[in-house]
Amino acid sequence: MDVYIARQPIFDAHKKIFAYELLFRQSQGLQLGQLSGDRATTSLLSTAFLTEGIEKVAGNRPCFINFTQNLLLQEIAPTFPKNKIIIEILEDVEAIPEVVTACRRLSELGYILALDDFVYEKNLLPLIELTNIIKIDYRLSTTDEIERMLYRLSRFSIRFLAEKIETYEEFEHARKLGFHYFQGYFFAKPESLKITEIASNKISLINLLTEINKAEPTVDQLETIIETDVSISYKLLRYINSSFYHLLKEVDSIRQAIIYLGDQEIRRFVTLVIVSELAAEKPPELIRLSIIRARWCQLVAEDCKQVTDSGEFFLLGLFSLIDAILDKPMQQVLEMLPLSDSIKEALSSKEGPYSPFLLVLLTYEKGQTKECLCNLRKIKAAPAKVYDHYLEAVQFSSILS
Repeated sequence: MDVYIARQPIFDAHKKIFAYELLFRQSQGLQLGQLSGDRATTSLLSTAFLTEGIEKVAGNRPCFINFTQNLLLQEIAPTFPKNKIIIEILEDVEAIPEVVTACRRLSELGYILALDDFVYEKNLLPLIELTNIIKIDYRLSTTDEIERMLYRLSRFSIRFLAEKIETYEEFEHARKLGFHYFQGYFFAKPESLKITEIASNKISLINLLTEINKAEPTVDQLETIIETDVSISYKLLRYINSSFYHLLKEVDSIRQAIIYLGDQEIRRFVTLVIVSELAAEKPPELIRLSIIRARWCQLVAEDCKQVTDSGEFFLLGLFSLIDAILDKPMQQVLEMLPLSDSIKEALSSKEGPYSPFLLVLLTYEKGQTKECLCNLRKIKAAPAKVYDHYLEAVQFSSILS
């Protein structure tokens, strides 16, 4: 059985990655609602740990994974390493003696326990006493309700996680309320839309971006551009000598690296690094997601016979979060960038010939299976390869970020 999964980041108050939640996406055309919770979780665990290897999916971060009442009683969790998973106890799990005993055993073994979609009820106290993290749906609870819950639970040694944080304003509000962790893609939207000038150092990076993407730069031009920036030079040599290329002999000069990669690949790399520099003040997960989307979009495009230049689609994915990186409206940012009209149309309005490629990524991330399949049909790409491409893109992002 083929199982497809995705991940959603969980941040601490400093916007640093604390963990990922692994999300079931699809299994042979079936969506989550068509599978039992037991089957979805066991399939996800099998795929993440046994088939792919959890490091490929989440690097060195622990993963929140949903556990049903039945799986807790079956003692499935202790077969997986305690430093790799956080046991997320679903909201419909009852605090019956057998469940409490199973959770106490997990706690004694050193596993971190989290209560999902928490709403305070007295009968949950036996589980609350064993819990390390409580997840509260920020959008389903009022500020007063959240404050009352946090006050009631203040006598316990518990960390609180706010779910469904989608804007920076919500992140700041939840942080002030007393939450320790934050889940959602708030980092992928502009932090503010104030009309301010872009900093001069970012302007120079945008100018460098324009130069590197000119029609036919020579090796000499590329070498000059790269050698003027120590950071780019270092990252290029680290990249070319990484396990991704399996070189027999170490490359120790910028010119050698440029010749080995070729014009298209070196431009793509430098563009990626420049975008990373533009996002220097942002959560690292923002650039990581940009890189995942870039590589993912490129791989999907390579499956399509009608595509002649997959590099265009690398740029499409890479710049899909540029508004959040620069805290500017997408339309305003696009006016400064040397991108094709097809890319700009897809990014600004989700229209045009490139838009289905972008929508494949966005709908997959959100678990919108029907919409994802619809867009795959539009570009005549094989649905079976989407998850493989996603996983390869995740691995690719770990090399460069």
